[in-house]
Amino acid sequence: MKQIDYIIVGLGLAGLAFAEQLQAHNKSFVVFEDDSQTSSLVAGGVYNPVILKRFTPAWNGHQQLQLAMPFYAALEDKLAVTFDTKFSTRKIFTSVKDQNNWFAALDKPFLGNYMLPNISTSSIDGVIGELGFGELQGTGRIDTLSLLDSYKSYLRKEGLLIENGFDYDALSISDVGLHYLSYSANYIVFSEGYGLKRNPFFNNLPLTGTKGEIINIHAPDLAIDFLLKSSVFVMPLGNHYYKVGATFNWTDKTSTPTVEGLEELTSKLDKVIAVPYTIVNHYGGIRPTVKDRRPLVGLHPKYPNMAVLNGLGTRGVMIAPTVAQQLFQHIENKVALDPEIDIARFL
Repeated sequence: MKQIDYIIVGLGLAGLAFAEQLQAHNKSFVVFEDDSQTSSLVAGGVYNPVILKRFTPAWNGHQQLQLAMPFYAALEDKLAVTFDTKFSTRKIFTSVKDQNNWFAALDKPFLGNYMLPNISTSSIDGVIGELGFGELQGTGRIDTLSLLDSYKSYLRKEGLLIENGFDYDALSISDVGLHYLSYSANYIVFSEGYGLKRNPFFNNLPLTGTKGEIINIHAPDLAIDFLLKSSVFVMPLGNHYYKVGATFNWTDKTSTPTVEGLEELTSKLDKVIAVPYTIVNHYGGIRPTVKDRRPLVGLHPKYPNMAVLNGLGTRGVMIAPTVAQQLFQHIENKVALDPEIDIARFL
C-alpha cells in the first residue's frame, strides 16, 4: 500500500481547485479521472458577478472573484499556458424598462464596481440593438478546456493522474483511513460532476443536473471583442469565431447534441446578429446543478474521512477556488463551512 493524504475522484474545476489546495499545503494525493463527464464542453467559462437577467449580484460573486483571479493567474504561471481572456460584456436592452432597471441597479452593493453608469447608443456592425447597450467591466473568460487539458498533462507528468473510472465497490473504509487498490489514504474527495448520481455514498443529494448545448460559429462579417449578452451570449474566440449559448434542459440527461437545441440557439442568435455565419461545432453536456443553486460541499455523515465537492452549476470558474479552500479548511482545521454550501442542509 502506498500511503497518501488524499484521493480525489474527478478532475473538473472542483477537483482541480482542490488539488491546488493540497499542493499549496504540501499534501500528497492522486486523482482518478475517466473523462466520462462533459460539462466542460458546454461551459462558457465566463466570470461575471452580475446576473443580467435581473440586474442583481450573483451569489457572493464579488468575493469569489477576489480569490479566483489570483488563483487563475498563478495557474497560468505554473502551467505556462494562457487561458484567461479579459473582455467587457455588453447587454442588449430590449425595452425602456430594461434601461431603467440598469440605472436602478447601479446603487446595489458591488454592482457599481462592474456596471458602467451610461448607455451606449452607438450602433455595432452586425448587431441588432436599437435600444442601446449597457456595459460591464471586469469580466472575461477562462478557457476551461485548455485549463483542464493542461492540468491533466501536468498531473500526468508528476505521476498523480490515474485515468481510470472509480470502482466504489473496491473502496474499503475504516476508522483509521481508506484503502483503494494500491493506495491507503486519510481522506477521499468526490468531485465527479453529474457522475455523482452513480456514487452510492452521496447519490441521495439533490444534484439535479441541467443539460446545456452550445454552438461555435464562424461569422466573417462580425467583429466584436466583447461578450454580447441577450437571450443567448455571443463570446469572441478570435479570428471571427464565436461561442454561442446556451440552452437549459431539465429533463434530458444525455450529453448528445439535439436538433431542438440547435434550432433554439440559431433562432435566438438570428435575433441578435444580422450577418451570415457558419456553424462549426455543436456540443452538449450536463451541468452539475442543485435545486437551491448552491454547491454541495461537506463530509459524509457516517464516514468523516469521505467528502463531496460538487454542484458548482453555471458559475464554476468563479465558485471553485472559494469552495475548495473552504472544504480544505473544514477537513484539516475544523473550520465551519458556510451553511449555504454545507450538505448538512439536506441531511
